[in-house]
Amino acid sequence: MSDQSRRALVIDDDTVNCSFLSRILSGENVSAVTCGTGADALRLSTEQHFDLVLLDLGLPDVNGLDILSQLRGRNGTKVVVITADGTPESMLRAVRDQAFHYIHKPFEPEQIQTVVRACFAAYDLPSIDVISAKPDWFELSVPCTREAADRIEQFMRHLKADLPDELRDSVTQAFRELLMNAVEWGGGLDPKRRVRISYLRTKRMLLYRIADPGPGFKPEQLSHAAFNNPPGDMFTHENVRREKGLRPGGLGIMMVRAIADELVYNEAHNEVVFIKYLD
Repeated sequence: MSDQSRRALVIDDDTVNCSFLSRILSGENVSAVTCGTGADALRLSTEQHFDLVLLDLGLPDVNGLDILSQLRGRNGTKVVVITADGTPESMLRAVRDQAFHYIHKPFEPEQIQTVVRACFAAYDLPSIDVISAKPDWFELSVPCTREAADRIEQFMRHLKADLPDELRDSVTQAFRELLMNAVEWGGGLDPKRRVRISYLRTKRMLLYRIADPGPGFKPEQLSHAAFNNPPGDMFTHENVRREKGLRPGGLGIMMVRAIADELVYNEAHNEVVFIKYLD
């Protein structure tokens, strides 16, 4: 698809927001059509083809999520939800109805630019499948791509919005590390393979369970990981990584262990459970 043919529909009853978003899209070589009601949005989407929809949920005539459920997947259209409603229920419904991304107001122009670029870069990638979308039990099947992992990380961050900032940031960092290991090493970055993710939340506990499609690994054979360094030696794994031609790193599992209250792998080490106690 050439840049000149990219088209977006902006649905927001605030004309200032529509103008602002249209300018951002124009800077990304995307032509925009704007409207302020759900009825107009459905009419326009029937009459014209749009590659991307930026959808505000607070419409005057209908809940924006009802529009999402009718627009999702129509001729390959990707829908990005933009809203001041940060409740888990709204976010989870957006995920279930195949929203490509979820942006919380207020936002910076760079956030929109990043998401717009991701939408067009991921045009033909497989979808994220929702198995359960309850606030206390969220379960997904995710293709083994970095793009999908980035999207899910952002959804997970919104799901934990009620946690203190430091705790939310640390468990999100741990989740990302475990997910990227599953996608890169277990799934080999093959979009035809999938990682299964479960997020469980109780009053006293937050739990992630991540299962990848790979054969697993033996921890003692990961000489390129920092947790296998000899006692008192912080750098042996860096030498190994250089010899193997690997990017700098190797601290991930050690970092996750420091954040987790419990970290449990199955026998093959292709499935992991992360637990953080909340009191």
